[in-house]
Amino acid sequence: MGAALGLSARSRGRSTPNPNVGCVIVREGRVIGRGWTGEGGRPHAEAIALDQAGAAARGADIFVTLEPCAHVSARGPACTDLLVAAAPARVVIAAGDPDPRTDGKGIERLRDAGIQVVEGVLAAEAEAAMAGFFTRLRRGRPHVTLKLAMSLDGRIALASGASRWITGEAARAHGHVERARCDLILVGRGTLEADQPKLDVRLAGLEARSPRRAVLGHKVAPEGWVQVREPADIAALEGVDHLLVEGGAGAAAAFLGADLVDRLLLYRAPILIGEGRAAIGDIGLADLAQAHGRWRLADRRSLGSDALEVYERIRI
Repeated sequence: MGAALGLSARSRGRSTPNPNVGCVIVREGRVIGRGWTGEGGRPHAEAIALDQAGAAARGADIFVTLEPCAHVSARGPACTDLLVAAAPARVVIAAGDPDPRTDGKGIERLRDAGIQVVEGVLAAEAEAAMAGFFTRLRRGRPHVTLKLAMSLDGRIALASGASRWITGEAARAHGHVERARCDLILVGRGTLEADQPKLDVRLAGLEARSPRRAVLGHKVAPEGWVQVREPADIAALEGVDHLLVEGGAGAAAAFLGADLVDRLLLYRAPILIGEGRAAIGDIGLADLAQAHGRWRLADRRSLGSDALEVYERIRI
């Protein structure tokens, strides 16, 4: 299942409106098929893996990160039907599908066909890997990551506005990988006008994975950019399950104040700036107690001389 989760990461930010699923087919200890959701959501991971395995899938074990879909679409067959026809011995599923068109129906159909089904293997990891899909279905909006690159004293620029470069090359490269995993990247109007950012992916081989660009504010967006007037408007964005908010302090505060940030990426450079521009503006806290118990540290690592901390919003 770990391998299937690794495959699912390949299509994160590329599979919307479908989830980025991974699938591995094993027979007698050997991988005979593997797949991940295609760009734009088709073909599905199971269809790709089954096509690779061919007739050898009969009696094999199939590991898939999400319950196979049970509804027929104009874009392709239901994966449950494909699996029943392939007749594997066992299907191991990480997470159930909350889509009401499938929700439990895929598992039921597989069992009715005499196929052993094992559920819940690395379920939490699978939901994290497909966070955009689950957030869209459960909360009616994209999964939002806020990225902040700052000094040790929480500054994102000098008082003059100069900000190149706060972090080093390794941290910036990691930030570009994060861009490649999102459908849309957003900045505030102030950042757009001051920096004229390209917001593209500048890593060899990943240039084509540059996300669409959006600006927060009420002024008309430049040609080719998506306009988001208010943070709550992200619920209406089409084809966006993974949203990356990159700056500046006003946009960060707006999304945090609206409690729409699900994940924080904090890149810290080992420098002190002093009087400069703060990373985040006012988020409307009236009591310090409101700040506690909201974030969970999910990862910490070194990127060259810089440090990265990843936090996830604690939601009940």
